Amino acid sequence: MKEPAGRESTEPPLGVEGLKQAARERCEAILAYCTAARGEESFFQVEKALMGLVRGFGVLCLQLFLAAYEDRLAYDQWLASGLYRFKSTPLYRTIHTLFGEVRYGRHYLEKSGAGSGFFPLDAQLGLTRDGFSPWVMSLCAKLATRVSFGTAALLFRCFYGGSPCSATIQELVLGMGREAGGYVEQAPAPSEEGEVLIIEVDGKATPTASQEELKQRRGPRQVKPSCPCGCQRHRGKIKRQSKKRKRRGKGRKDKNGRSITLVVMYTLKQGAEGKLHGPLNKKVWGSYAPRKKMLDWAREQATKRGFAPGTAQRIHIVVDGEKCLGNGLKERFAQASFALDIRHVEEKLWDMGRVLFKGEMDEVEAWVEARKSQLYGGQVETLIAELKTLRDSLSKRAKRDQHKREELASLIQYLEPRIDMMNYQQLIEQDLVIASGVVEGAARYVVGERMDCSGMRWIPGRAEALLHLRCIELNGQWEPFFEWAYERWRSKLKQTEKIRVQTDQPIDLPQAA
Repeated sequence: MKEPAGRESTEPPLGVEGLKQAARERCEAILAYCTAARGEESFFQVEKALMGLVRGFGVLCLQLFLAAYEDRLAYDQWLASGLYRFKSTPLYRTIHTLFGEVRYGRHYLEKSGAGSGFFPLDAQLGLTRDGFSPWVMSLCAKLATRVSFGTAALLFRCFYGGSPCSATIQELVLGMGREAGGYVEQAPAPSEEGEVLIIEVDGKATPTASQEELKQRRGPRQVKPSCPCGCQRHRGKIKRQSKKRKRRGKGRKDKNGRSITLVVMYTLKQGAEGKLHGPLNKKVWGSYAPRKKMLDWAREQATKRGFAPGTAQRIHIVVDGEKCLGNGLKERFAQASFALDIRHVEEKLWDMGRVLFKGEMDEVEAWVEARKSQLYGGQVETLIAELKTLRDSLSKRAKRDQHKREELASLIQYLEPRIDMMNYQQLIEQDLVIASGVVEGAARYVVGERMDCSGMRWIPGRAEALLHLRCIELNGQWEPFFEWAYERWRSKLKQTEKIRVQTDQPIDLPQAA
């Protein structure tokens, strides 16, 4: 699919009657092709040929619709105001649809004395200046939330015979991503909620482009080194030799990461047997915005879903051990119960066991299982007291005990301030969540599988748009989102605004207050 040229043509296509006749002839051609005798033609060949015929028929049908709509369009509603004058010579345009290129004509209303104006047909039908049909724009952006921009273009081309290029798909994502936050804010609350609201919060870093990389991207293109033979193998060798690659130090795996905060929210429904069933209406949202912004968003969404501040309904929150995160949530959800992710605690116990017993796994496992029994049995204070006793029993002077003492002190320092979030026995009896597996999974499939792949380097303002659209798509809200955004564009078009969804400008990230 070629990119839209953005130029108008005065060469007229067929009129309504001509298009009707062409559509009838194409329909008859399709029927004749299907019923004609075949020689050595395979089913594969027939299927490919039939697809081309059907696409051509679809193009004619869309042209017929547009021509008939233009003929019926009453321009008096604009001309009566005296603000516009009618240009009798129609201008013709080509847009790219799922069936192929569709060419149609429409009249222009010019603003009296100003020279500017608009196309009423485009405004009424919601055809933006992007040169693509709304469905093409929707499908391309939706594909890009799942796979890379280049792969999205390839997949689209496989099924529809043509595709916008990867750069255009990226610009569509940037444009639609600007609408995502507004849609989530106004979207209605889910119906049929459970009695208990569960909130899980975590972070995930994505690789971002360094200033050096950005300077290289935006600088002038380097002349490719020439090779006498011209083959790809030797061109690549010369290129590598001409530019020395800067190596990272041993053991360094940093990716210049920037953290995304993810919030997962769902409800659990009380069953007749006393168990909590779900999850119901699970939604995930993420952003590079400061954590306070995301916590405010969680508070607003909880209120929208019927769990306002001071509610008697149960709110339960699961977090890792990050203090600022826990403190921020406690400020906004004063009545909520909290759980420290037990998997994080178990990992720290395993690390401690390996230090104490120097990798003797039988002894490590026995020690950890005994400590886990205390965790699950509501004996957290006893566990911490035993760790302190063990620390004090180690020599302060002996070098062999120094590392053990340091690790024990670190573990105690982690557990002691969080005792109030470790009532695991009580939470288990209430059938509540004690591990943040849902948000950990979201960090993997929302961020990791699309935005943390090999070779990727993101600019946060651009990645934010893709992240928001990916959350909407994974939440099962893509269709209502696109319809909402499309109606917004259409409303602006009717107000004679010029709308182009594509943009190459990143989103301005929210700043901390």
